Amino acid sequence: MTQVAEIVTFKLANGTTSEEFVKLSQASEEFVRSAPGFMHRQLSLGEEGQWTDYVIWQDMQSAKDAAAQFPEQNFASALMATMQPDSVQVRHEHVLWNMTS
Repeated sequence: MTQVAEIVTFKLANGTTSEEFVKLSQASEEFVRSAPGFMHRQLSLGEEGQWTDYVIWQDMQSAKDAAAQFPEQNFASALMATMQPDSVQVRHEHVLWNMTS
């Protein structure tokens, strides 16, 4: 399996509501959907206020290309401003097994 999971964890900046953040995240949908190699994306919020943006790509090159192009997008600066900068962590991991319903 060559799929890659891009896992971004973070906390929201003070004053940013969950509703505002989800709306700003949805502004990135067109970019992500049209990126070569995109397969799946989900956004979740944990009980401690930790968010996870989880994207599956066909391969590592697709994930890295999208990550490199992300900062150039019109929505990127507004989206990043809603996150606590010191809380943002980005990882790319190889998917070794997948189970769906």
